[in-house]
Amino acid sequence: MEQVTYVILDDEPIAHRIIEGYCENFSFLAKAGNFYNGFEALEFFRSNQVDLIFLDINMPKLTGFELLKSLPNPPKVIVTSAHQEFALQGYELDIADYLLKPFSLDRFIKAINKVCSSNASASKKEDEPERIFLKSDKKHVQLKMQEILYVEALGNYCKVFHSGGMIICPEKISDLESKLPSHNFIRVHKSYLINRHRIEYVEGNQISISGIKVPVGQTYKANLLGYLT
Repeated sequence: MEQVTYVILDDEPIAHRIIEGYCENFSFLAKAGNFYNGFEALEFFRSNQVDLIFLDINMPKLTGFELLKSLPNPPKVIVTSAHQEFALQGYELDIADYLLKPFSLDRFIKAINKVCSSNASASKKEDEPERIFLKSDKKHVQLKMQEILYVEALGNYCKVFHSGGMIICPEKISDLESKLPSHNFIRVHKSYLINRHRIEYVEGNQISISGIKVPVGQTYKANLLGYLT
């Protein structure tokens, strides 16, 4: 395992101690700095680069996300926050993981594993198909993956909603799910499969996609949150 350099940005000293203690369990993690406000970190990043930031959000003067947006080439980010309401914004900024304080060592290990596997995931995404042919009404319709909004189960058939309309496929939703790239398409309900890149917002037990409200099943909620955090 190659060395991974990291910095901690948090206005609470105890948070630094906890993260440092957890990091000691990984021989490949090397600390490059501790910062207690965003401007200290900003000064550091003007002349230094690291592989990973443990980033608190709610800080005085400059928030964690404001700092992140100001960096031209930000490193991987693991958010460490006591505020769950920022999770969706973090997802939009393409963070690696979102740790809700107080977090356990087991949860921390999961976050580190996400960072370490991100390069492999990137390679996998490059290999994923950009298009798919779906059978509909005696034809095979070609769709770009990015055009697919969501899929709704219809017994042994599926309604596939895309940016150009809707087609009906003679396949069960579970069969279609196995054909679509798992990195992009996630099951959020026994009857719904969504393209996570087309999510507009999540509110309660509903997801808005292209102005349509898609329900989130209780048993699938944890799976969805795993992609948002």
